[in-house]
Amino acid sequence: MNPLDIPILLSGSFGELRSNHFHAGLDIKTLGKEGLHVFAAANGYVSRIKVQQFGYGKAIYITHPNGYTTVYGHLSKFTDAIEQYVKSIQYKKENYATGNLYFKKDKFPIKKGEIIAYSGDTGGSGGPHLHYEIRNTATEHVINPLLFGLKVEDTKAPVFQALKVYALSSDARINQQRKSYQIPIKSIGKGKYTAGRITASALIGFGVSVFDRFNKAPNKNGIYSLEMLVNGKRFYYHDVETFSFAESKFLNLHIDYEHFKKYKRRYQKTHKATSNALSTYEDLINNGKINIQKNLNYAIEIIAKDFEGNLSSLKIPVAGKESNAIFTKQKDTTAYNVITKNFNKFTQQNVTVAFPKNTFYEDVYLDFNVDKEIAKIHTPTIPLDKSFTLTFNVSKYSEAEKQSLYIANVEYPKYPRYQYTRKKDSTFFITTKILGNYTLLSDTIKPTIKLLYLQDQQWISNAKTLKVKIADIDSGIKNYRATIDGEWILMQYNHKKRILTYNFSDKKLVGSKHIFKIVVSDNVGNTNELSATFFKKQIN
Repeated sequence: MNPLDIPILLSGSFGELRSNHFHAGLDIKTLGKEGLHVFAAANGYVSRIKVQQFGYGKAIYITHPNGYTTVYGHLSKFTDAIEQYVKSIQYKKENYATGNLYFKKDKFPIKKGEIIAYSGDTGGSGGPHLHYEIRNTATEHVINPLLFGLKVEDTKAPVFQALKVYALSSDARINQQRKSYQIPIKSIGKGKYTAGRITASALIGFGVSVFDRFNKAPNKNGIYSLEMLVNGKRFYYHDVETFSFAESKFLNLHIDYEHFKKYKRRYQKTHKATSNALSTYEDLINNGKINIQKNLNYAIEIIAKDFEGNLSSLKIPVAGKESNAIFTKQKDTTAYNVITKNFNKFTQQNVTVAFPKNTFYEDVYLDFNVDKEIAKIHTPTIPLDKSFTLTFNVSKYSEAEKQSLYIANVEYPKYPRYQYTRKKDSTFFITTKILGNYTLLSDTIKPTIKLLYLQDQQWISNAKTLKVKIADIDSGIKNYRATIDGEWILMQYNHKKRILTYNFSDKKLVGSKHIFKIVVSDNVGNTNELSATFFKKQIN
């Protein structure tokens, strides 16, 4: 059943293209509000709960007797019995994050339609909504929830935005050139698109930028399936009915990753890379790569469908034409030739990069240099399968200087991003899957703390919550600890607004005079604290 008691409107579809992964569920709109009732979709029991700062935020997992598990994420709170249990764990650990809490069948049995939680905006949410998943309990594969009878009004066909054609072999030519092209397209009617005629030879492939919309919602969502026909014969098919979390990373091979990193537009390719292990492809001929022969004409048709079967078609005429142009590939003179099946390690000045076996999907010539204290490790336009290690030798710095140093990604110099920096004597290192520019930065500034709606020595008997705003301009907030009268209190952090909130209903205060104290640390250990006295009578 619908996990909300309002009609389903979606801001995110199943299998939608996201950063480094396919979307694993449906994002259901909640009228821009928090606190809507969330209902169990079927009989079962609460098998897992997880509360974390990012990711799904507050999430509840219900296992059902038919072999499926439903997941409900970004919740504001759970129903009373579950909420009290979770808070008891948080107070016991003195930590907002609970880790995974697993339960047996008899702990929290659930009936279909029972209220289990309230919608919210916790975790890595971009606004209030309910993230809803269905998983195969045994395999943990996620499955499109629309296959289970949920209804979303949709009469709109997908929209083709753009088309690219790729030269996939050394002798391939497109319009007499050895390069990939963006090809203009135009709409010629409802759901019908066409591209201008191109000439080509040897091995080529295509990619499309395409989205879908549901009725009554402006969001650009993902499509359900993509198909390519060559002279009426299916050469390529991909859909998003089910996939595993382990294979979701291959989205970076499914799309034109380099184009996305440069221009922020995702093209879904209709040809499969050799290293792409996605299980979502069917009926591939030559992995969707088309071998164009001289003097032959080809009718290429790319078809995008949504779950309801609304479809759009893009037709591309291709003429086989041999090119007489001679192109000489410029020889790569870099010393850093990464053989992907080998362990690769390189050092320049005070910087070392180490790539485990199969970090890259294919062999690559790597740009690596250190200039003015910035380590350039190629460009972030190549997807990686594994993390590599980046190490800085910091022996020239004093112990005091080392304390404030951290490694930052400075691909965008105005907005350096702290990287989790591990420190060991004279070396600092990080592990990451992102190529680009990195350097050492220093943070000597304490975090800032500001009380909201409260002044020292104030009476706040009617207040239901206590709020604090915290921020750090350099390395970022690492942790915080708050107490009232010396006892730890649970403060929920909204990292988007940088506000911590304590609910006075958590604990019964003794007396009327109370001391609130909070200590906040950043990622290099700069610490700030604030204390305030407030007066509050217990209201029963």
